[in-house]
Amino acid sequence: MAAADGLSLYLTALDAHGNLADGDDGRLLCEYHEDWVALRNGDAELVSAKHPGLTFGAYSTLNSLAGDGGVAHLFNRWLAMQEKPTCRLVTTAGMSGEPQQLIKLAEVARGRRVTGETYIAGGPEITLLTSFGKSLLKHCDGLATRWKPPDGGEPEVLPEHREQITRFLSMFTVQDSVTRKYAPHAAPSMYAQPVLDKLGSAAPAGAVWEAVLALFRVRMRASGPTPTGGLPTVLAFPMGGAASTSGDRETELTSRIVTLTDIDLAIRTAIAHPTGFAPLPRLVRTSRLAIKMEVGGCSDNTVERAEQLRSDWAEHWRDSLAFDPAARARQQRLNRALLRINDAATEQVKRPGTAWGPQLWRELEAALDRQQRTLPDDMDVDLALGGLCELSNRCQVWFSEGFDVASEQARRRPVGGGGS
Repeated sequence: MAAADGLSLYLTALDAHGNLADGDDGRLLCEYHEDWVALRNGDAELVSAKHPGLTFGAYSTLNSLAGDGGVAHLFNRWLAMQEKPTCRLVTTAGMSGEPQQLIKLAEVARGRRVTGETYIAGGPEITLLTSFGKSLLKHCDGLATRWKPPDGGEPEVLPEHREQITRFLSMFTVQDSVTRKYAPHAAPSMYAQPVLDKLGSAAPAGAVWEAVLALFRVRMRASGPTPTGGLPTVLAFPMGGAASTSGDRETELTSRIVTLTDIDLAIRTAIAHPTGFAPLPRLVRTSRLAIKMEVGGCSDNTVERAEQLRSDWAEHWRDSLAFDPAARARQQRLNRALLRINDAATEQVKRPGTAWGPQLWRELEAALDRQQRTLPDDMDVDLALGGLCELSNRCQVWFSEGFDVASEQARRRPVGGGGS
């Protein structure tokens, strides 16, 4: 998402002929004040990026928004910078309850600010701001000292603090529900293609995206180039020396900064040599089991293990089904038990709107561990898990909401290809 912000700054800086406008000093500072800071012509936007996990649906309390969502840290940095920068939270999670109400309040306050009006909270808004202030006191380092009453009593949320929070909200935006699962695959068309259109280039958007993304990966790890390389700092603070300037301080942060010139060079290099930046092709799996697990968010390693366990299950029953007349009845009885386990496990982990496949896989394994003594003598937990994988391949076990597996298989198969 930092790379997407960089491309957005770059697109804005291009003139009608696809060249960088003179004097545009747009740049991004990575992993310093916040996850990144977008800078242009003296303005700054602090950006915090949060991916709370696949099982986390939404920030539903002000405490979770302030703490887990990093808004308290944003508020702290905003105060330290004399209330000057704007702030943004980029997150894979959504908003509900009081956090959603707070975001709506922020939109109203921002609308008033940009039109030069003052927003004055009243009624329910005062209660909401007070509650959020208490969450900030809990999660914002040093705020209790800043808000401590002159008499030395316990800090509390006073009218002037609510006004300060309102000013913050007027400069705060949320970019929520950023889907981490799909964003990397959609990024070339969403973020790189508009730039290529402006440049009039037919180069592959995937190559350009990979080139810019690689640039940000380096800067996020503070391993970019520095003017002095590894040379030691000599005579840095001599007697009578002048205080360092903002230019000096920015030079010290070169390894963390991505400039528009950096982005321009990466893009034009990718356009000239697209094959050097082409993303590695993903393995295309066409079995119903693999497709369903991938849609559910399971990792490649989990899918590979599931396919192996399914194969072990088939091999386990092959001879029995061929020569033992009672084997079919035993297998069907075990299938019914496995489906009952799956039904209970799905109820435990299913979360609408989220990818819950990995959680179901772990819950199924844990449930089989708990019921290991009820399994047949010639079967262990892994083999029983293979039975669930076979049932999934028969579309009786799902790792996500149901969908048209046959259509997805047809889309993935090469012309004339097969699949199972």
